[in-house]
Amino acid sequence: MKAALWEIETFDYHTAGEPFRIVPALPFIIEGDTALERREHAMAGDADKIRKLLVNEPRGHADMYGGFVVPPNDPGAHFGALFWHREGFSTVCDHGTMALGTWAVRSGLVRAPDDGETDVVIDIPSGRVTARVTMDEGKIRDVAFHNVPSYVVARDIEVKTAAFGRLRVDLAWSGALYASIPAAAAGLEVTPSNLAKVVAAGHQVAAGLADHPAAHHPAGTRLEGIFGAIFHEPMKHSGPGLAQRNVSVFADGQVDRSPSGSGSAARVALLSDSGELADGEALEHYSIIDSHFSARAVDTVGGPDGGLVVEVSGRAFPVGEGKFTLDADDDLGLGFVLR
Repeated sequence: MKAALWEIETFDYHTAGEPFRIVPALPFIIEGDTALERREHAMAGDADKIRKLLVNEPRGHADMYGGFVVPPNDPGAHFGALFWHREGFSTVCDHGTMALGTWAVRSGLVRAPDDGETDVVIDIPSGRVTARVTMDEGKIRDVAFHNVPSYVVARDIEVKTAAFGRLRVDLAWSGALYASIPAAAAGLEVTPSNLAKVVAAGHQVAAGLADHPAAHHPAGTRLEGIFGAIFHEPMKHSGPGLAQRNVSVFADGQVDRSPSGSGSAARVALLSDSGELADGEALEHYSIIDSHFSARAVDTVGGPDGGLVVEVSGRAFPVGEGKFTLDADDDLGLGFVLR
């Protein structure tokens, strides 16, 4: 395929401030029978070139996120999705799942009544997820998703960092592996003014855990490795449950503007395990820009792949539509990342 013929239609959304660029159709078929298999093929083919085209400057930016809509694994789902960011393809993206659920209903791909709930079922590389869209008088009121089972992987792992000393971190799986660290332990506060330090700390924590046995997923190398480092701090909260502010640093320095959907699920798994979050109580989760998700455990799944089924709710909004092209004479080609 000649790159000059590429015309990629996109629908851009944000979920609690975090961007998500939806590509409803690609000019070719990504091989594979499941979303996980398609991710493997996408990482090495023309799909990766289109990822770079859409995430890199001048069409994107260093913190861009998006996804390709692909066929479902089987008729039990409405469609599948492959998630991508500046470093490659992730196994999960729950703010993207919320954006996709909203887009599917707004576009008419999945029909919804004017009032009530509609489930949008999506196959992603780490499993099958559901985005539940709530309608109120013909408008989308909110969207929630049921994540893949989340569970604690390891507690109190010591990580040596160059600039932040020895840190104690907890690991949890929620479709990807997250390291959780109290921000105060690293001498940080979750504020935009501390962003550069937070990114540096995230880099150093991920590097320090790279060879740790707990970072190796039992299902194999396609799912293993530390995806994100979550720095969290408590907030005042008068009702039941907990309120925390967090920032998630992932994919070699990207910063989640939202409270992180899968990161919220990982935090619920850890807080439920420690008893800090009682059964049925919600974690009111705020981001570095004060956007908000509410997360709670709604079910428990047994077996080796079991854990807590966490529901995370928030809102996603469209911000634009576009058609991106690549001219064969463009010296910058697939673009660049300055930061």
